[in-house]
Amino acid sequence: MEKILIELSQEGQIGYSVPENDMGETDISKILPQKYMRATIPKLPQVSEPDLRRHFTKLSQLNYSLTTNFYPLGSCTMKYNPPVNEKIANLPGLRYLHPYQPENTVQGMLEILYELQDVFCQITGMDNMTLQPSAGAQGEFTGLLLIRAYFKSKNERRNKIIVPDSAHGTNPASAKIAGFEILPLHSEPDGHIDPAKLKEILTDDVAALMLTAPNTLGVFEKDILILTDMMHKNGSLLYYDGANLNALMGHARPGDLGFDIIHINLHKTFSTPHGGGGPGAGPVGVKKALEPFLPKPVINKNKNVYSFIYDRPKSIGKVRSFYGNIPVLIKAYCYIKALGREGLKKVSEQAVINANYLLAILKEKLPAPAGDRCMHEFILSGKPLNKCGVKTLDVAKRLLDYGYYAPTIYFPLIIEEAIMIEPTETESKSTLDEFARVLINILEEAQNTPDLLKNAPQNTPVSRLNEVEAARKPILRW
Repeated sequence: MEKILIELSQEGQIGYSVPENDMGETDISKILPQKYMRATIPKLPQVSEPDLRRHFTKLSQLNYSLTTNFYPLGSCTMKYNPPVNEKIANLPGLRYLHPYQPENTVQGMLEILYELQDVFCQITGMDNMTLQPSAGAQGEFTGLLLIRAYFKSKNERRNKIIVPDSAHGTNPASAKIAGFEILPLHSEPDGHIDPAKLKEILTDDVAALMLTAPNTLGVFEKDILILTDMMHKNGSLLYYDGANLNALMGHARPGDLGFDIIHINLHKTFSTPHGGGGPGAGPVGVKKALEPFLPKPVINKNKNVYSFIYDRPKSIGKVRSFYGNIPVLIKAYCYIKALGREGLKKVSEQAVINANYLLAILKEKLPAPAGDRCMHEFILSGKPLNKCGVKTLDVAKRLLDYGYYAPTIYFPLIIEEAIMIEPTETESKSTLDEFARVLINILEEAQNTPDLLKNAPQNTPVSRLNEVEAARKPILRW
């Protein structure tokens, strides 16, 4: 493992050079109050310029990223994001805009944001959109606040949200934080929701059903129109978790399927890297009935002049500083403009084809509980490996030895020893073939040399950690 800078420090080594001071010496105590002065010299590392550069280069080579390897991480779309979008988002004319500038000096930016809202409405089938939320989970929270405000305006007491066990894990957390009671809904063995089971828990105080579609098993609800009809006849709303929109773009619109609210994860589907908690953006779209409650301000267009509208008495207020994570929104705008309507449709087609290609190979080696067809991701079960003393966790750790990022494991919770894989549209057939070959090889190792898996990883800078200790007692400072 690479040493940290203070461990590399050697007395007398210098990694910088500055020009001679031609302004004359100044007594620092005359310009800086004593209370701000250090009593002792700080212990800064003393490292030469070559050693400093090598240090940071080595650190960068320890990173695992989409620019170096395939990312089979299920449930979190890890797709290639064209660097040109980063470059455009960093153009000086965009980068140096100040959020407090008068509206008449930022008309171009407001036009981009207004157009982006319109495009998202076209993609999702919604009537209006807010770009404020800066993460998918914050988008969920915003959507739930909209639901709460909507029913409050109707003087209806609806305090329950139905969340299937095939939904994303953040759904129940967001609903709880928004003040709702959670009603779990158990899905069928093939991943679908049985309308009869929904009927059993659908009472007059249910505000909404939160659906991830396709869900975390890579399954699209075959009875979606029945579910929609049941919710609306009950006076309830339907919330669409758009984290898996990569599988649907250009082919189906949640708004046309009857959904009333949607959030989109721009950091999954629309050209922003994902992971580590950001940067992200989670725009929220709504149908007409929920429009008055959208966060303020909203962007208005009047005879080609753009402005912010704050006078919205029913609004839930602001959910984020200024008007959202602008660089992320610009990258999404560039991505959509570059691909166009047909390009976005092609993205979804290729993502689904890639996932089904990999599933067709691997289902011969491990059970695929949700069936032999999938949308953009699929689930395998590592349960048969238990007889060899090997767990799904061991398979994931062994993949690290072969240079692959581990896929999502043990999620969704409804599948024993789950392995969730999402190849995305940006991976080639040769990449998928090689990943399948490695995974099959690991399964053979599990049969013949199980200790290889149980002691993995062995080729990484750090061997297997005690994950409970690492999570509960993290060492964050040297």
